[in-house]
Amino acid sequence: MDFGVWLGFFVASWAISLSPGPGAVYAMSCGLNHGFRRGYVGSIGMIFGMLTALAVTAIGLGALMLASAQAFSLLKWAGVAYLVYLGVKQWRAPAVPLAAVDERHQVASTRDLIVKGWAVNATNPKGYIFMMAVMPQFLDPNRALWPQYLIIGVTLALTDTVVMAGYTGLAAKALGFFRTETQMRMLNRLFGGLFIAAASALATFKRAP
Repeated sequence: MDFGVWLGFFVASWAISLSPGPGAVYAMSCGLNHGFRRGYVGSIGMIFGMLTALAVTAIGLGALMLASAQAFSLLKWAGVAYLVYLGVKQWRAPAVPLAAVDERHQVASTRDLIVKGWAVNATNPKGYIFMMAVMPQFLDPNRALWPQYLIIGVTLALTDTVVMAGYTGLAAKALGFFRTETQMRMLNRLFGGLFIAAASALATFKRAP
């Protein structure tokens, strides 16, 4: 991949990472519930989920999803169901200010945070559509494709690492201003509602004709 082509993709990757969506909501939810240091683990899972979408597209299953209405619908509704699940869980989360919670008593394991983050991106058909629609513009068919996919994956992982750190840190920073159970309950319901809103938006997403 030529440097000029990579630079164009690098700029595009920032726009993709910064755009609000389920990933941003999940990152902020992790920051809200666990603070930055622990909550950022969830972003690692989302990066794995994004790389999963890239790998699936690279081996051609992304094309199958675009061609098959059933495959697209199955993935879409799996993503909707998962976001609703996260929303309901966040809505019903205990209203305990983070400052009052000792790190030893936090119940979410590192594995849980990573798996949930992975599922947010791995079940989002928008990611596959993006891979199929945008990536070909930056690929040179006259060169080996796997090294180009590797460069794209590393670039997306880099930008997501920075952007999701920002989203997680933003939510974690806000915790200092929310010290009562009532305030935390309101925040839990806000993020729960955002997850469900993301699910509703995903439910209206349609395949390109």
